[in-house]
This record gives sequence, structure tokens and C-alpha cells, in this order.
Amino acid sequence: MLKDRSDAYELLKKIGAPDHLILHAQLVGEVADQLLLGFQPLGLSCDVHLVELGAAIHDYGKTRHLNELYEPGSMHEHAGQEILFEHGVQPEVARFCASHGTWDSPEVSLEELIVALADKLWKGKREADLELCVIDEIALRTGLSRWDIFAQLDTTFEEIAAGGEERLRRSIG
Repeated sequence: MLKDRSDAYELLKKIGAPDHLILHAQLVGEVADQLLLGFQPLGLSCDVHLVELGAAIHDYGKTRHLNELYEPGSMHEHAGQEILFEHGVQPEVARFCASHGTWDSPEVSLEELIVALADKLWKGKREADLELCVIDEIALRTGLSRWDIFAQLDTTFEEIAAGGEERLRRSIG
């Protein structure tokens, strides 16, 4: 069972994750924190702790599919979930491994959408369809209009994406 990010990073080390994979998880976590901060004025209620854990563990499967550290692929998604189950990690956390790649599925939670978005924005990439999924879920939870939320969050998304080059530089040393 993972209690916090530190536990998640320690498990990554234990299973032999390269340092740059751990750094990637930390950078995605920073972006998730920025997103959560940007959501505060909207009065959004979500499981912050689950988002933190999800950001920390989303790419665990890349320890089994090392080629996906440097090239596209989705084999790591299911593998990460399996690794976490093998280590007794709670299912609601382990599912972030798969859901960050299948964010357009109807059963994905807001917390999972936030991690998927953080995983795009960390490197400066904007994903309009994913952003709209997040906005629509926030509208559903808060009762605010989609366009009011979009007006507030578009700037947040752009500011986070603008830091992508700096985060990419940090990720390679």
C-alpha cells in the first residue's frame, strides 16, 4: 500500500527504475500540483491525495518496457498496473498506469484525467480533447458552465505548457 509520493518513489527505486523515470514522475507531479492549484478558484472537490499518487506511479510499467522510455508505446500501461498489484498497491491507485493512456474512456475519473493532462502538459504539449474532458468533468462537479471554466483554465493550461521546455531540460540533466 502506498501512503504518499515518497512511498511511490521508493517503490520505483526498489524495482530498479532508472533515475530519469523517477524524475519524470516528479515532474508530472509538479504539473499535477499546478493544475490542482489552478482548479482551486473553481471550488472543485477532488481527491488530491489520489492525484498525487497517480502522478507518481503512472509510468511504472516502463521498468518492464524500457524501450518505451525513449519511444512511443502503450505496453507499459498494463504492465505498470500488474507491477503495482504484485506489490500490494491499492487498485484505485494502480489503475492510473492504464488510465493515463486511455483517458478518453467513459469510466475514467476526474483524478485520472488530471494525471493524464499533467503527463501531456509537463513537456509543453496541449491536448485539446483531453483539456475539454477535464473541463466537462469540472463543469459536471461544480455546476459552472463549460465556457466559464474554459475561460479560467485555458490560461492555466497555457502557462503550465509554457514551462515545458524548462521541465524537459531538467529531465535530461
